[in-house]
Amino acid sequence: MIDKLHAAFAPPSAWGGALPIWCVDADSWAAIRGGLPPAARGFADVAGFKPEAGNALLLPGGNGAVAGALFAFDKPSVRPRNPFLAGKLAGILPAGDWRFASPPPDPRLAALAFGLGQYRFTRYRKSEAKDVRLVLPDGVDGAELTRTIDAVFLVRDLVNTPSNDCGPADIEAAARAIAERFGASFRAVVGDDLLGENFSLVHAVGRASARAPRLIEFTWGDAKHPRVTLVGKGVCFDTGGLDIKPSSGMLLMKKDMGGAAHALGLAQMIMDAKLPVRLQVVIPAVENAISGEAFRPGDIFKSRKGDTVEIGNTDAEGRLILADALALAGENEPDLIVDFATLTGSARVALGPELPAAFTDDDDLAIAFARHADAEADPHWRLPLWRPYQSMLESKVADTNNVSSGSFAGAITAALFLSRFVGRAKSWLHLDLFAWNPSARPGRPEGGEAQTIRALFALLAERYR
Repeated sequence: MIDKLHAAFAPPSAWGGALPIWCVDADSWAAIRGGLPPAARGFADVAGFKPEAGNALLLPGGNGAVAGALFAFDKPSVRPRNPFLAGKLAGILPAGDWRFASPPPDPRLAALAFGLGQYRFTRYRKSEAKDVRLVLPDGVDGAELTRTIDAVFLVRDLVNTPSNDCGPADIEAAARAIAERFGASFRAVVGDDLLGENFSLVHAVGRASARAPRLIEFTWGDAKHPRVTLVGKGVCFDTGGLDIKPSSGMLLMKKDMGGAAHALGLAQMIMDAKLPVRLQVVIPAVENAISGEAFRPGDIFKSRKGDTVEIGNTDAEGRLILADALALAGENEPDLIVDFATLTGSARVALGPELPAAFTDDDDLAIAFARHADAEADPHWRLPLWRPYQSMLESKVADTNNVSSGSFAGAITAALFLSRFVGRAKSWLHLDLFAWNPSARPGRPEGGEAQTIRALFALLAERYR
């Protein structure tokens, strides 16, 4: 579908007129400094430029115009603390076309960071954007970068959109637009129809809202190909339900549909690249609101799988809607199910905002995923599905409780709860992510963020091509 470069990149024909970016480090600086034009070299010396990672300097030409730029990276012998450092360039460089006059440590990641650094969320407030473009380094696939950046921007836009403009119907509209773009078959089960289709947990969580809950599903690709199913938690806003959150706990709850955004972003990458898979995307989309229709602590519901679930806490609603979605996903015996969810505060306490927690019983899958995460600078950390902790979810009146009996191992017990509903999938990967940058970093502005989808796409491309 992508037939042009992202706006961050200039075509190869622009190389001759593009200004140079000299990528330097402590080891290469002396040689590169010696090759600079005399005026630029003298200016760098007077300005006191140091080749320390992240430092930048615009260099003047003989006529006073900008003639190029210096940008410093870590030495090749040092593992970079920030592999997306080149994302700073999008904000530093003046408008125009630019090229790397000396190679950065990883030209592909540097170009990707440059593109990701140009993201602005402008739906409600205009942002002055400079027309800064990078001529892609030799050997870097512009279509691949464009595909990746478009998917990341989609995730960021969806997560950044406030809940008044991103309810269940809006998630459905976004999913439908992507499905139609790639010719996927699409359906949505809405409101009380959820009960007739055996999605009672999705209905229970979403029934208190004036905005009807729904189960969104689309499928794409040849039915003969391996089935890959993506499941995304789509809680468009989470008050906590009757176990209401404090006001401070609601401030970022517009991002509680981040799992749905990730499923859509990765699905878009898969379909655009025409990976030979039978793709299924399942998104339960709800608002966990408070009204006389709200589900209650102590209520018991029968899940799609058939297990009964006692509600120990209405603020653990994400795992409930995922349970029905995972049960649906497992019914067709897929080769792989991946679910994305902004699920537990416990995962964030353990790993912080930058490291999603990953859970799987498939060691080969975990090893491959870790390898691609490292190559793509798209990190996660594997936590154990420690089966003895299943006892923490026991209920005296139902097959299981939706929360554990204590405060320990919250991310693990949440993953164990989900594992009950996966069914006959050959492999399952659960990702408990934050989907948010608390502060701006190079290439990653403050706000909604896509986590793990780049590594997962690389994994899927390797696994199924």
